[in-house]
Amino acid sequence: MLRPVEPVAAVVVCSTCRHSTEQREDESGRRGGAVLADAMRVVQQADPLLQTVEVQEMACLFACQRHCAVHVRAPGKISYILGGFQPAEDDARAILEYAALHAASAEGVVPYGQWPQGVKGHFITRTPPEGFICT
Repeated sequence: MLRPVEPVAAVVVCSTCRHSTEQREDESGRRGGAVLADAMRVVQQADPLLQTVEVQEMACLFACQRHCAVHVRAPGKISYILGGFQPAEDDARAILEYAALHAASAEGVVPYGQWPQGVKGHFITRTPPEGFICT
């Protein structure tokens, strides 16, 4: 069930998330999370500064009430689960901009004033890195 990946700054996208509360898949049968991951890759192609964060996909982050969920993580840093996004380029850009700031921070803490507007109100949880708790 587990597949190893390199320990890098990443956004793990729930590839099985719904498009919305009412819509599970789009007209071509694609889930919202998969569409969001593709939108992130499109944004990255246009902005090399956002290519420092890897986009990874996995099935179900168990945040179904906040569809289009992502996990922002980097080695040795606090990580975050965010959700309630639209599978679109604007939300993809906001997530990647936040993830790049997160990766550049010392412990995974980005001052609120630096958060892209598009991630505000989307945080679900924060998780300390293995071997630590947050103070």
